Amino acid sequence: MENKDCSLNFRLTAKQNEAVEIMVANQTTLLEGGTRSAKTFLIIRAMLIRALLVANSWHIGLRLRRTHINGSVWQQTLPQVLDKCGWNNLVELNHSDMSCTIKQNKSVLIFDGLDDKERVDKILGKEYSTIFLNEVSQIGFNEYETLTTRLNPSVGLTPKVWLDWNPTSTNHWAHKMFRKRKFPDGRDVPSNDFGVLLMNPSDNRENISETLFNTLNNLSGNKRRRFLDGLAGEDEGNLWKRENIIYGNAPETLNRVVIGVDPSGSADGDEVGIIVAAIGSDGKYYILQDYSLNGSPLEWSNEVQAAFERYKADAIVAEKNFGGDMVLSTITDMGRRNINVKLVSASRGKAIRAEPIAAMYERGEIIHTKQFHALEDELCFFKQGVENQQDNKMDALVWALTELTNTTFCGFDIG
Repeated sequence: MENKDCSLNFRLTAKQNEAVEIMVANQTTLLEGGTRSAKTFLIIRAMLIRALLVANSWHIGLRLRRTHINGSVWQQTLPQVLDKCGWNNLVELNHSDMSCTIKQNKSVLIFDGLDDKERVDKILGKEYSTIFLNEVSQIGFNEYETLTTRLNPSVGLTPKVWLDWNPTSTNHWAHKMFRKRKFPDGRDVPSNDFGVLLMNPSDNRENISETLFNTLNNLSGNKRRRFLDGLAGEDEGNLWKRENIIYGNAPETLNRVVIGVDPSGSADGDEVGIIVAAIGSDGKYYILQDYSLNGSPLEWSNEVQAAFERYKADAIVAEKNFGGDMVLSTITDMGRRNINVKLVSASRGKAIRAEPIAAMYERGEIIHTKQFHALEDELCFFKQGVENQQDNKMDALVWALTELTNTTFCGFDIG
């Protein structure tokens, strides 16, 4: 059943059949490659097949942020799989907790994010036959390793861990594990497990419009390499170096906490950079969290406010040029008039603003409290003088750290 076409409306391509064979043969499989290559579709289809095969089995799909797996897998990929495979009448969907129950045998697929401690604790309280990590570029190795401890399949199923991603950096643990065959601690990856397959849009041409394929072909070099060719990139930035990013725990006492925000100039969900940074009692600067997200103005402004409350922050610093007023107006509308908000204008070039912060990294003055893969990729790929780079997280980090390094706070008090 694992390799069977599920309806007349859907037929696996040669590359997709190859992927299924690798997923069956290995306990752990990474499907990597460009966008619209059907990586996630195949994994959701396989999860449903396993749920249909064995009663009362549990299967989970996870992404770093709950809002992202909701918008992509739950609202788009899962409905596509159910429709193309003709399985809509076999399942019951609970939209409030993103769960899919097989009506006949009570097996369950659940989908969630790793961005809330209470939800993670709830996830770790159960055992699963299948664990799926979507867009693993955003997930740390420690989270991956901890989640695999919850793999305990129902009788009749073999354990499966499935991962997918659009490859980012060759420095990411997933690339090292599956391509270089080394765990982060230097151990060799077993030769009889950890399958990997490169899947690209060209392998799924019959299901992709010519318009989309032409769009992918016309991307800039780095984006075409990632989203069309599905290849991880080498660091090319000329401000930040990986070796200058150091990790450590923040002290118990934080002298000041700031939320840096690089708002979106769009109302339709462009990524917004949201970075929490602090200066500790030891005089070092700490990056505490990355809450960046794609979302509407209401969604990201709510996220900014939640981060402010979670970390008992002292101020929010937002770029005024694109949506900073949204931060201010949302907080005011919700009655939070005691929050310090500083709206800053990007009057200088991006690289000029970033240079002093990059120099602080070189001097070892800034510490990341954990690996922030997406943020660190942005920093280490950023090149001066190159247009249209992905830099929302970097900008938010620069705003926050620039504010923290000022000796006085000249913020805007809306009280």
